[in-house]
Amino acid sequence: QVQLVESGGDLVQPGGSLRLSCTASGFTFSLYDMTWYRQAPGKERELVATVTSGGVWTNYADSVKGRFTISRDNAKNTAYLQMNGLQVQDTALYYCNAQAGDISYWGQGTQVTVSS
Repeated sequence: QVQLVESGGDLVQPGGSLRLSCTASGFTFSLYDMTWYRQAPGKERELVATVTSGGVWTNYADSVKGRFTISRDNAKNTAYLQMNGLQVQDTALYYCNAQAGDISYWGQGTQVTVSS
């Protein structure tokens, strides 16, 4: 059974940090590119960051460049999103996605709320 389970979301003050994790099972994690998306209430889902299957290439939304870092540990079947300098506008439900060709898997999401 394929599963992607996100964790690490929380309520944090502006300027704070969080690390999200996405743990995979049921498929060959190391063959899939991993992407974090987020969706805020009333807004469309947006791509936050991507890391390729081997972990060599990464890409970020302009809004998070310099603040967020995506990484992965293929031995642990886990992708991470380190989020520093959090801002109120980062508040959203964060999802991880695994993609290889036409095959795409999604997690259920983890809530990040940035508020004072």
